[in-house]
Amino acid sequence: MIKAVKLMLCSLCLGLMLLGVQTVNAQCAMCSATAEAGVKNGNTEANGLNGGIMYLLAAPYLAVAIVGYIWYKKYRRKNVDMNMGKEEFHLN
Repeated sequence: MIKAVKLMLCSLCLGLMLLGVQTVNAQCAMCSATAEAGVKNGNTEANGLNGGIMYLLAAPYLAVAIVGYIWYKKYRRKNVDMNMGKEEFHLN
């Protein structure tokens, strides 16, 4: 019962986060003005600026993924053998 409530609560929170998405301008005023002026004048600097932003966005996620993969490979148990004999085994 408690797991079902937790699952429903997590699903509700995730749904609200997905429905509450708004577009934002996440550049400083100087970068935004330069990019807008460049696009109006025919420059392609805005493409480079957007590419740099995407690179900076992806780098931390890639680093965390690599560390997580290495951690998983290092601490994963292989061939675990439980020789308990006739002893009782309780999980709770």
